[in-house]
Amino acid sequence: MKLSADLKAFEQRIGHRFRNPELLLRALTHGSFSSATRPDNQRLEFLGDRVLGLVMASALLDQDERATEGQLAPRFNALVRKETCAEIAREIDLGAVLKLGRSEMLSGGRRKQALLGDAMEAVIAAVYRDAGLDAARDMVLRLWGARVAKVEADSRDAKTALQEWAQGRGLKPPQYHELDRSGPDHQPIFTIVAKLDTGDEARASAGAKRQAEQAAAAALLEKLERNA
Repeated sequence: MKLSADLKAFEQRIGHRFRNPELLLRALTHGSFSSATRPDNQRLEFLGDRVLGLVMASALLDQDERATEGQLAPRFNALVRKETCAEIAREIDLGAVLKLGRSEMLSGGRRKQALLGDAMEAVIAAVYRDAGLDAARDMVLRLWGARVAKVEADSRDAKTALQEWAQGRGLKPPQYHELDRSGPDHQPIFTIVAKLDTGDEARASAGAKRQAEQAAAAALLEKLERNA
């Protein structure tokens, strides 16, 4: 089968040309678009999560031969968490080639963190199934780039970093409040605000409360750093 021009361009962005293009199509097919003849990407997402974990665990061991398990674990989590996968997906404009149902498109599915993160994992699995572990490793390390080298500084999650920022200045811990919940019950979108008792605040939306809280904390940290 032949790929469309936009999918060929996506191949160039990830640096892998598929011998079996059907794998790429499946990786990019959300459940809202799937049918009896076009399976969704959930099975590939399951595999891609494991491939990503293996690649990153190996890369971290190679990078720091003296690191303990306790030091490696938060670095690993920072590199494989859904938020990071979604960031990579945005950098390669994965959302533009996602196959979504009409309702998901109308609700902004191409920008949703959960959908992007899941699809990124599915693409990793598709490359693995198409060309093996070495090809998948090469793509992952190329796309993650400098994140692997500087992961120690990024290994604390945003909520922990914000709490430490507040404590270091004698402030009360940040507070998180749900402002809105939209979308269908099976795929809700939560909007969360993160607040400090200084009056500083920031908000963010995601497909899970924890992810929205993390995103709001990250947004508030960025705001505080800009205003420092």
